Amino acid sequence: MDTLNHVRIETLSGVMAITLTRPQKKNALTTAMYQRLLQALELASAESSVHAVLLDAEGGDFCAGNDIADFIVLARSGQSFEHSDAWGFLRALVAFDKPLVAAVRGRAVGIGTTMLLHCDLVYVAENASFSTPFVDLALVPEAASSLLLPARMGHLRAFALFGLGEALDAQAAVDCGLANAALPADDVTPRARAAALALAGKPAEALQATKKLMRDHARMGSVMAAEGREFAQRLLSAEAQAIFQAFMARRAPGA
Repeated sequence: MDTLNHVRIETLSGVMAITLTRPQKKNALTTAMYQRLLQALELASAESSVHAVLLDAEGGDFCAGNDIADFIVLARSGQSFEHSDAWGFLRALVAFDKPLVAAVRGRAVGIGTTMLLHCDLVYVAENASFSTPFVDLALVPEAASSLLLPARMGHLRAFALFGLGEALDAQAAVDCGLANAALPADDVTPRARAAALALAGKPAEALQATKKLMRDHARMGSVMAAEGREFAQRLLSAEAQAIFQAFMARRAPGA
C-alpha cells in the first residue's frame, strides 16, 4: 500500500485500487492529487500484472471536483490549461486501456462526475448525487463530457446538468446509464471490488480489445482538445475571475 498526496494506491489479485484520501475536503482534487492520479494510471497501464483498476474514495463524498484554490493559482500562473496536471490526468483517463470500475458514495461534482464517463462499470450508493456546475463557475465542460454526457442521457437532460446546474440522484444515474446499480453505502466498495476482481480474471487481451472497440478515442480526443482551448479562455475570463474572487472572499481564514 502506498499513500501520497491524498491518493492511496494498492494492488492485489490483479486489481489496482486508487483511493482518494482527502475526506476533510470532500476529496476535492489538488494539483498534487492530479499528479499522483496520472502516475497511478500510467503505472497501471504499464504493469502487466494489473488487469483492472478500482477508483474509490474515503469519507462521505466521492469527489467535490477541482479545488477552487488550485483553479485560482492556475489562472494566475499564466500556465496553459492544456499543460496542467489536471489536463494530463484527463488525457490519461481518456486513453486508459484497461477496465476501470468506480465506487461512488455521496457527492460527485464536476470532474467527480465526468471521470465516471470513462469508467466501464460504476456502482453508486443510494445517497449519491451527481452534478456538473461548470457554467456556474463561468467555465465549460471537460473530459470530453460535452460529447459523452449527451450521448449517454440525451441533449435535454445533459444540458440541464450543464446549463442549469441540476443534479442527478442515484436512481436517475442508473436509469440514464451513468451507473450500473444503486446500493446501500456499505455495499458499494465490496460490489465494485468484486466486479474489478471478476474482470481481472478474464482474458486480458480480449478484454482490452473489447474496451478499445467500444470507445472512439479519435473523436473523444478531438472534442477534449476543443474543450481544453475553451476552458483555458474561460479560466482567464472576467466572469470566472469574479466568481473565484467571491469564493476566496467567503472562504474562512486558514480554510
